[in-house]
Amino acid sequence: MSSDELLRHSQSICDGMSADDDGLRREVLAHAGSRWSLGIIHALGVYGTLRHADVARRMKGITQRMLTRTLRQLERDGLIYRHDFREVPPRVEYSITPLGKDLLVLMIPMWTWVVQHAEEFRQCREIYDSNHASVVPDSPRDNESQ
Repeated sequence: MSSDELLRHSQSICDGMSADDDGLRREVLAHAGSRWSLGIIHALGVYGTLRHADVARRMKGITQRMLTRTLRQLERDGLIYRHDFREVPPRVEYSITPLGKDLLVLMIPMWTWVVQHAEEFRQCREIYDSNHASVVPDSPRDNESQ
């Protein structure tokens, strides 16, 4: 399928969606753009079932609050499964679902593309930054009134 055909196909899918579907689509697509969501899905896809603490160790820099929030969102959307053993002390394990594995597999070409073009991104950023070095960015307050 050519890129033009792919874009037309994508537009026809979007045109057929209701407002509810569009909201759901945006929420689920947020996982594909979230470093924490993708990191968790990747860890569970590669390493298999992990306890909560093991997931946290694999996610360098994530706060406890963000980890818990992200795990709940992924579970709610059916991308991961949470198994609570109902033991004392508490023991909870997470695993990837078939839906989560589908997302992981579909993200691999995107990650590959990013890695292959990393040097180009760096060069573009350097050019942009050198061309805009004297431009002072708007302060957040300037944008609040707009």
